[in-house]
Amino acid sequence: MDYQNERIQKQIAFALEIDKEKNIFRQTHLSGHGRNENDAEHAWHMAVMAYLFREYANEPVDIARVMLMCLIHDIVEIDAGDTYAYDEENLKTQKAREDAAKERIFSLLPEDQKEELTVLFDEFEAFQTAESKFAHAMDNFQPLLLNNSNEGGDWVAHGVHAGTVYGRQVKTRLGSETLYEITDRILKENIRRGSLPE
Repeated sequence: MDYQNERIQKQIAFALEIDKEKNIFRQTHLSGHGRNENDAEHAWHMAVMAYLFREYANEPVDIARVMLMCLIHDIVEIDAGDTYAYDEENLKTQKAREDAAKERIFSLLPEDQKEELTVLFDEFEAFQTAESKFAHAMDNFQPLLLNNSNEGGDWVAHGVHAGTVYGRQVKTRLGSETLYEITDRILKENIRRGSLPE
C-alpha cells in the first residue's frame, strides 16, 4: 500500500491530533481519590461501561454506535476546553466553542470520514435517538460513580447542590431507568452524609 497517499496521511494527522485529548483534564477525580481524569480516560471508561450496561438501556440500541459516540463526544474539547457540568457561565458559550472545534478537527479527515463522525457527534448532541440517549446516560453515570467513590468530593469542592445534580440526571433517566434508580440511591446517600446539600 502507498503510505504516502493523501487519504492515509489525513487519517494519521487526525489520529495524532486526537492524542491531545489526553491533555484535557476534567473536574472529576479518578476513583480512590486519584488525580483528575482526562477526557480520553473519561471517553474510554464510558465506552466500556456502555457495552457492560447495554441491557439496561430503555430501548434496544446499536451498541457499536453508542460506543463510538462515547469515544468521540469530547474530541472537540481539544480546542474548546472542558466545560464543567455545573459552570453556568461557561455553559453559555459551550456550543459555539465546540462547533468551531468540531469543524477544525474533523476537517483533518478525508471528507467521507469527516461527514461520518460529524453526523455521529451531532446525533449525540441532539439527544433524539435511543443511541444518543444511552450515550448521554453513560456521560452522566460515569462521573457520578467516580465522584461517589470519592465521597462526593467534587460536589463539595464546587459547592454543588442536590437539585442541580438531579436536574442534570434527567438525561440518565431518558437513557436508562435502571441506571437512574441507582443514581437516585447514590444521590440520596450523598445528601444523607452531607456531601450534597439540598
